[in-house]
Amino acid sequence: MQMTDRGLMALARHEGIVPGPYRDSTGTWTFGIGHTAAAGPPDPATMPRGMPDDLDAGIRAALRVFRADLARYEADVRRAVTVPLQPHEFDALVSFHYNTGGIARAALTRHLNAGNRVAAADAFLNWRKPASIIPRREAERDLFRDGRYPGGAIPVWSVDHAGRVDFSRPVRRLTETQALAMLRPATTRPSPDTPTGWLARLVTILNRLFKRN
Repeated sequence: MQMTDRGLMALARHEGIVPGPYRDSTGTWTFGIGHTAAAGPPDPATMPRGMPDDLDAGIRAALRVFRADLARYEADVRRAVTVPLQPHEFDALVSFHYNTGGIARAALTRHLNAGNRVAAADAFLNWRKPASIIPRREAERDLFRDGRYPGGAIPVWSVDHAGRVDFSRPVRRLTETQALAMLRPATTRPSPDTPTGWLARLVTILNRLFKRN
């Protein structure tokens, strides 16, 4: 099981996107959507500082790294939870684990594995520090319990060369459709001058001939 597209976008909305290396609240160099060197390459400490010259390319890179990083968190949830899950439940649990790293030891996991989904939903709020995280915990609980995905734009924040993020105003707000398109860019159509292109044209011509007949 993997996160749904809506789950991916809900998590990106919670985290926000910083398309350059920045220092998180602990001083750790971070990139994109919470990526650190502990998750594997790229190492944010070695990346060019400040905002990228091509903002779209920077956002695409952040989304690709985010999707790669999520594989480990998805695997952790699959390993910790021993009961079948609905897609929205899985999305909520991965979002929780991505933020806390606590899926293996959380009371909500024990309640869930024991078959008590009501207690599991309530236990999301056990992880409520700092106070600013409470709205996210409530959104994750509501997603787990009711399948209610949060709405709104996905913020893109600017960062300076010292790694300080400016949270006063996003430099861009992405819709889910825009973010998904940047995460999975459309494949280019083959040139008609290549063998693949000629084959595609031939198939098109044959299809038209058969339709006429």
